[in-house]
Amino acid sequence: MNNRINIALAGNPNAGKTTLFNRLTGARQHVGNYPGVTVEKKTGICQHNQAQLVVTDLPGTYSLTAYSVEELVARDFLVNEKPDVVIDIVDASNLERNLYLTCQFMELGIPVIIALNMIDVAHSRGVEVDHEKLERLMRAPVVPIIARTGKGVEQLLDTVLQCRADSTREWHPLNMSYGEDLDRILEDIVPVIEENNLLTDTYPARWTGLKILENDDQILDRAMHADKSIAHGLLTKSEQVTRHLLSTVEAYPEAIIADHRYGYIKSILRQGVLAQRFDADRLYTSDKIDKIVTNRFMGPIIMALVLLGLYSFTFTYSTVPVGWLESFFGFLGNSVDNLLPEGPVKSMIISGVIDGAGGVLGFVPIIMFMFFGIAILEDSGYLARVAFMMDRIFRFFGLHGSSVMPFIVSGGIAGGCAVPGVMATRTLRSPKERMATLLTVPFMNCGAKLPVLALLIGAFFSEHQARYMFLATVVSWTVALLAAKFLRMTVLRGEATPFVMELPPYRFPTFRGLLIHTWERTWQYIKKAGTVILGISILLWAMMTYPGLPEEKVQGFEQQKNKIVGSYTEQVVLELQGDNPKLSEEAQKLKNKLLKIDNLMAESALQNSMAGRIGIALESVSRFAGFDWRTNIALVGGFAAKEVIVSTLGTAYSLGSVDPEDSSSLKDRLALDSNWNPIVALSVLAFIMFYAPCFVTVVCIAKESGSWKWAFFSMAFNTVFAFLLAILIYQVGMILVFGA
Repeated sequence: MNNRINIALAGNPNAGKTTLFNRLTGARQHVGNYPGVTVEKKTGICQHNQAQLVVTDLPGTYSLTAYSVEELVARDFLVNEKPDVVIDIVDASNLERNLYLTCQFMELGIPVIIALNMIDVAHSRGVEVDHEKLERLMRAPVVPIIARTGKGVEQLLDTVLQCRADSTREWHPLNMSYGEDLDRILEDIVPVIEENNLLTDTYPARWTGLKILENDDQILDRAMHADKSIAHGLLTKSEQVTRHLLSTVEAYPEAIIADHRYGYIKSILRQGVLAQRFDADRLYTSDKIDKIVTNRFMGPIIMALVLLGLYSFTFTYSTVPVGWLESFFGFLGNSVDNLLPEGPVKSMIISGVIDGAGGVLGFVPIIMFMFFGIAILEDSGYLARVAFMMDRIFRFFGLHGSSVMPFIVSGGIAGGCAVPGVMATRTLRSPKERMATLLTVPFMNCGAKLPVLALLIGAFFSEHQARYMFLATVVSWTVALLAAKFLRMTVLRGEATPFVMELPPYRFPTFRGLLIHTWERTWQYIKKAGTVILGISILLWAMMTYPGLPEEKVQGFEQQKNKIVGSYTEQVVLELQGDNPKLSEEAQKLKNKLLKIDNLMAESALQNSMAGRIGIALESVSRFAGFDWRTNIALVGGFAAKEVIVSTLGTAYSLGSVDPEDSSSLKDRLALDSNWNPIVALSVLAFIMFYAPCFVTVVCIAKESGSWKWAFFSMAFNTVFAFLLAILIYQVGMILVFGA
């Protein structure tokens, strides 16, 4: 027997599917996208009793209809890839709702094992599930588990191997009654489907008939391509029964099919599957907590305190490892400086790689601590409450409660990413609410902006880092909502749609799950810094290095140095040329003067480079916001990726620093530079937070909106707004603080 078994994990959102996937596969995971769509695909390997289990984590869905791309992806994977076993993770405390998807798997004729998860939660709610009776009635293996702790997982894997080895077990599509009218039409159209082999190579004939009655767009399109005349005849019969049902019971076939599925589930559960130990209407622990946490007045205060606590935790405990990395990259730069001869290779390694990409990697501890805190909020169920509470506010600004999660994913709690945030807007049914959300999620403080925020806040507001990061979060939400209101009142007018969402029960996150989630996100950041950001840093280093200074200017600086050297005695010059670590006062003065000339020459070379010329050209406009030419170079690079701003500043100040006692820390270099002050820092922060999204996000906006005009609109609208805001902050700030 082949020891390789392909398993698909399926189930409703919040049923514990991802928790089980992480427990089975651990670090042996691969994350990508399904072909042709941007839905995330996770696969992993699990070894059990000498068998290799290849596990695919399907998108969480409530059904196998064609209402969302996630449902289509899950359905297509099951019928095209044909996994050996599907493990359906079912929430034992919400059996009726979860078994609806199970019934659809069984209607499709898929080999299903029901993993009855969260039996501890069901027990705490006074519900006991007779899994053996459920197994007999559902005619599918049922294994009670607690994915969070691992209880029952070994038995679940044993059941997978038994089902694979049991050659006598036959899997047949579940045939249930959908009422007299639909049963009669199915008896009429199923033989037609079978006789003409209409999609029978992929789907069971009865299931295809159901999808035609449900007016499933994907199946109708495929049927039309396979045999247009037969498909047209079946569609005509479907329309006839639809008209009949509307005139008699005022319901569409898909509603009646859903009602009978739930009726089938209820009939099973009422046969002794569920036993109540005490009052099921009592207030559960989650509900008791929600009475406080989602309270109209207390909820927002608690949410603000949670965010402030997250930022305090991040900046308090990441300080030491950040210092270690700064020291390491400083040591690395000094070592390369001592080992390599002067030249472009040495310059590229120190200024382009170490001070560039290394500067971005120096913020890994902050990223890691932030992601760890966010993982706690996600895995505990608190982020769902944030979405629930924010719905009241979002509706006022013309958005939908479902817009909250795209905002959070994009960096509503600093550290997300705008790309999955833009993709997450697919859950919004209203096109105009979706577009308003899609255009405003880039205002959030994504993980790419986090190093820049940490750099500038650490350089100019180091005593209140957590407060300023919290303030940046509040400002990003406020600006995004105001922008959404503006869009909904102008180019995207339309009525608001109602919001309904499921609140999962609170759970204690597992340490293993937290580590996996934290490492996944941190590793994505490290990979980006070591590939994309490294490449862009080297490219920008080249733009900041070439064409270099003309020979006459180089000679001019050399003459200045010779003149300075000539003003000192030969003894002082010889002392400076020696290896004496302790210099006399005169020799130290000479060294400082020569270093100043060298740095002025480096700054002049940077100004004469391609990037320097661009930065200086922009300075005629950017000076109104307080941006100097070096900052302009970094901000232009930020159009590609926001992390590049840090690496570009590191390279720019490495190549052209004017301070003789230059520190290895970019944060210190900025704090000491005369062109920077707290007002400039606030102006730059505001611009970085709100100007054009990174290139990948722009492409994603174009793809999700179906038009490049919205992508270009996002770039132009965001950049103009950000620049006007930066000008306002700088001009008002300089008048109030410096009176200028």
